[in-house]
Formats: sequence, C-alpha cells, structure tokens
Amino acid sequence: MLIRLLRARLRPYKQPIALLVLMQLIQTCATLYLPTLNADIIDHGVVKGDTGYILRYGSLMLAVSVVQVVCNIAAVYLGARTAAALGRDVRAHVFDRVQAFSAREVGQFGAPSLITRTTNDVLQVQMVTLMAFTLMVMAPIMCFGGIFMALGQDVPLSAVLLGVVPVLGIAVGLIVHRMRPLFRTMQERLDNVNRVLREQITGVRVIRAFVKDDYERKRFHRANTDLTQVQLRTGQLMALMFPVVMTAVNISSVAVVWFGAHRIDSGAIEIGALTAFLAYLMQIVMSVMMATFMFMMVPRAEVCAERIQEVLDTESSVVPPADPVRSLRRHGQLELRGAGFGYPGAEAPVLHDIGLLARPGETTAVIGSTGSGKSTLLGLVPRLFDATAGEVLVDGEDVRTLDPDLLASTVGLVPQRPYLFSGTIASNLRYGRPEASDEELWQALEVAQAKDFVERMDGGLEAEIAQGGSNVSGGQRQRLAIARVLVHRPEIYLFDDSFSALDYATDAALRRALARETAEATVVIVAQRVSTIRDADRILVLDEGRVAGVGRHHELMEENETYREIVLSQLTESEAA
Repeated sequence: MLIRLLRARLRPYKQPIALLVLMQLIQTCATLYLPTLNADIIDHGVVKGDTGYILRYGSLMLAVSVVQVVCNIAAVYLGARTAAALGRDVRAHVFDRVQAFSAREVGQFGAPSLITRTTNDVLQVQMVTLMAFTLMVMAPIMCFGGIFMALGQDVPLSAVLLGVVPVLGIAVGLIVHRMRPLFRTMQERLDNVNRVLREQITGVRVIRAFVKDDYERKRFHRANTDLTQVQLRTGQLMALMFPVVMTAVNISSVAVVWFGAHRIDSGAIEIGALTAFLAYLMQIVMSVMMATFMFMMVPRAEVCAERIQEVLDTESSVVPPADPVRSLRRHGQLELRGAGFGYPGAEAPVLHDIGLLARPGETTAVIGSTGSGKSTLLGLVPRLFDATAGEVLVDGEDVRTLDPDLLASTVGLVPQRPYLFSGTIASNLRYGRPEASDEELWQALEVAQAKDFVERMDGGLEAEIAQGGSNVSGGQRQRLAIARVLVHRPEIYLFDDSFSALDYATDAALRRALARETAEATVVIVAQRVSTIRDADRILVLDEGRVAGVGRHHELMEENETYREIVLSQLTESEAA
C-alpha cells in the first residue's frame, strides 16, 4: 500500500527524483573510491617514502571528497523538498476527500481518526520518503559497491562477507516482521488518545458540572498507558536491532584483522589493501545499518499509508451530478416525495415515505419526539446525506441533479448545534457571502436580535470569536448563526431547532423580525418548543420516522393525538387553545 501511494503521488516529481538519484550515485561512487586511493597512498607513498606521490594522490582524495560533499548536500536538499511536497499533496488530497464526505462517511471514520490520518499518518509517510531519498537510494549502491571493491582488494578475505551479510539480513527481517503489527496497534491507540482528549476538551463544562475530573483523568490514563505499552514494545525491538548489527560488525572486523594479518605475513596482500578492505567492510555494514534504520520506519509508514489510502478509496455517498442543473426558476419551492433514509446495515430506516410541500412565503414546521428523524429530514435538503428512497425536489428539480454551488446558494441551513469559526464576527457572518457590506451585517444582526450584544463587544464586528464560538453563550451563538444565514440570502431557510437556547421574549422578537425578512422565502423550522411553531402555516408531525399528521395548530390539536400529547406536555389546555 505504501508503494502504491508513493507511486501515485510522486509521479509529478520524476525529474527531481532522477536528479537526486544521480547525485546519490555520484556521492556513493566517490565514497567507495576513497579507500582505494588511501590504500594506494599507504602502499606506494607512505611505505616507499614518496612524498610527491602522497601529495598528488592526497590532492585527488581532497577533490573526490569535495565532490562527495557537494553531491550529498544537493541530494539532501532535493530529497527534503520532494518529501515536503509529497506531504503537502497527500494532506491536501485527504482534506479534499474528507470535505466531499457526507455525514455518513464522517461518522464511519470518526473525527479524531480523520484528524490523525490527515496529520500524523501523512507525517510518517513523509518522513519515510525523506529517509528513502537520503538513505535507501545510497544503501544498496554502497552495499553492493563495497562488496565489489572489497573483492578487488582480496578475494579470499571476502569470504568473511559471506557470513556477515546474510546473518544481518535475517536478523533485521525477523525484527521488522515482529514490529509491523505493533505499529498498526500504535496508530489505533493514538486515535483513541485523540478521541478521549477531544471529548474532554469539548466537554470540560460537563465534566466539572458532574465533578468527574478523577474519572476522566483515569480514562485518559488508561488510553495513554495503552499507547505507552505498545510504544515500549516497539522501542524494545528497535533497541534490539542496533546491538545485533554492531555485534556482527565487531565480530567481522576482528575476523578480517585476524585473517588479514596472516595474509600480509604470507605476502598475499599489502597493508594498504587490508586498510581499504576494513574501510569497505565498514561501508558495507554502514549501508546495512542505514537500511536497518529505514526498515524500522517502513512498517509504521505502511500502516499509515493503508489508513490514508482507506480514506482516499472511500467514495462519498453524496456524489456530484455528472451533468448538473445550473439554474432554477428561483421560486424556492421545496418538496419531498416519498423520501426515506436509512443507514447501511441498520435494522430499520430513519425516515419512511415522507411527503412535504413547502412554498415560498410560507412557514412550514416539523415537530416530533426525540429521535423521530427531524434533523435527518432537514439534512436531506442541502445533501448532508442523500435520500435512500424517494425524491427531494427544489423548484421541481431533484437536489441530486443540482450543481453544488447552486444548491448552496439556494438553501441556507442553521444546524442544531451552530458552529462558529475562529476569527471575527464579521468573518463568520461573511462565511457564505464574502462581498456583504457592513450595513448588511448589522441588518442581519438586528433581525437575529444579536445587534445589542455585538455592539457591547470590544471591536463590534471585528470582535474576536474563538474556535467553535466558545467565548460566547449558547444563545448568542445561535443568533450569530441565524444572522450568518440571513447574510447569505438563500431562497429556502432551514432552521434545525435553532431557537432552543433563546428565552421566550427573544424567541418571539426574533420570529417577528424573521417573518418580515423572509416574507418571500420558504422557511422550514424544526423545533421542540411548541410556542416557536404554533403560528406556522403548516405543521408536519413526525413519529418514529413517519408522518403522523399535517395541518395547522388548531387542526392538529383536534385531530392528531401525537401532536396533542406534545403540546400538552408543554402548555396547559387553555394556553394551547
């Protein structure tokens, strides 16, 4: 999977990679040539006392060393740039794919895992690519080149290599084989640590309200300990690798000196050749150690590549149309015809055969008990997920055939849990319409009953908003989210329980102002509070994902028992009338 990912993502960088390999080849050849030059200086210069020979070949060694250094710098520079570009491209591709996911795919992976895959997993692949460019290209050239050059110095002495290299290869292979499953477990436990930490940071108020600090501390300790244990096991295997390699190095060095001394004594080789052979032996072993260091990183990178590719190979259930509709009559009529939705593998659908007609200039309300599918119904309109049965039509066109930009400009959604981005109030309000003027922002804030508290904030429209809107209250966050969709000016407004955090007076004032602002638009409101929707032109009652009744408030009070039970759970009989 790692090779597949790298082959696909490194294709645009063929020229830098080819130049990098050339630089590594020249550098390695220079490195391999230096011991031979050194042997010649010892045998023909030092032993014979020829100073001129020493100076000539010493200058040549210096020139070769300069070439080696320059090529090494160029190779590392090209490798770092290419690896960084790879990381950038993969992160961008994963981000684009996640952005295209529907709520179903996001829920399938989970936000903590997607964050880990986009950051840590991509970083691991980037790091192993950098190591491959700087070590893995050089290691095999140096290993086989060192063997060839060692054979050139003395063939019988090279028999030592026949025992060292296979032993090293087998030992490293066994250790890497044991490490691979541990790296997969490590990434999964890292996901778990991220999930627990994310929950605790987001839910810190709940934790303190229920005095569960000790419980959450223990929960994080368990997740952290699980990650630490698997990291210790992988660390132990890594620690075992270098002693194995160094033991083989030392034994082989002793063997070379022992047998080499006998061959010098017999006149078969000279001192310079033995010195060069020892240098080549060290180069061969160093190449094996470089490959070993690389192999320690490869298993984890393979696991990370699999997790990245899993995201990239997952197709969104919300697919853009091949031949999209790019214009509408702009009336804003919304219709659901037998619409249904079910999650894959679920025992029963969330929505069954929903029929709804919402016209411009009217307010349509949806009410029902918790879990009846109200939010899911609204999510079908902007294609947070697609209906698995029936149709969702905007101005007579199925939303699945509409151009995504056209659908986004036609439909404005205020979600059940409004989210504000880090920045300013102005940047949040202009999120859907960047060209909106300050006057339009203040007008939207006035309609949303948010003008007063924004004026009191330091900076007004330029007041800072923390991530998620954590520095404003729940009611203020809802009003800012409503103002944001008013600035957007869609044809269809969808309010998913967007008034629940408001007091009754603010709720009533906001709905009165909203009615004037959206007089010609289609408005669909999901609400738990009866007072919010009792004046709607049409009320749809949901019960366990099915339509239990449609009508106005007084009609449903007389004819629909489900609606009547919901109303009387909040109001007295006289208030309901």
